[in-house]
Amino acid sequence: MFKSKITANTMRYPAAETAEKHTRILEQASKLFLERGFDGVSLSEIMKSTGLTHGPFYNHFASKEALMAESLGFSSHNALAVLNAAQRSPEEMRAYVADYLSTQHRDDPGKGCMLPALGGEISREPGTRAAVTAHVKGIIGKFAESFPWSAKRNARRNAMRMLCAMVGAQVLARAVDDGELSDELLAVVRSEFT
Repeated sequence: MFKSKITANTMRYPAAETAEKHTRILEQASKLFLERGFDGVSLSEIMKSTGLTHGPFYNHFASKEALMAESLGFSSHNALAVLNAAQRSPEEMRAYVADYLSTQHRDDPGKGCMLPALGGEISREPGTRAAVTAHVKGIIGKFAESFPWSAKRNARRNAMRMLCAMVGAQVLARAVDDGELSDELLAVVRSEFT
């Protein structure tokens, strides 16, 4: 389960209320960061989207950088839970890949994967890299273990290749201004793995 890092200053309120506010902040920060990037969102906007004022922010997080790192851990926890559920069958694993490579995922980054949404920014934010490293290792492990590979001998390499193709397809599909090309990029990679 995802463990949040609520600071000691938050103990003025009942623990359940504090935890609920902390989770609300993480949910909104994760969504806004995925939609607009780390620099595209202010702390005031994040707090306003939760229905809280800016003041209590520092009762929950030491800095925006701490929020960024924890929000990635939160996003990773939620994403890996979906992938865990898909591990029940080969069909569900293929459906997971198809959903990842869908136009819906492309068009709604706020509900999507952190890697295509924030990959370029994460590389410039050292405090966020540990959460992303754990996330990437988790995905590779789950793909290697549960995706219906024709031969298990190269499952880890195939999992890495597939993850890189999936993330790259989403990055490029979001970057181009040609709708047909965008759809084609997703479809070509989807056809390789589903």
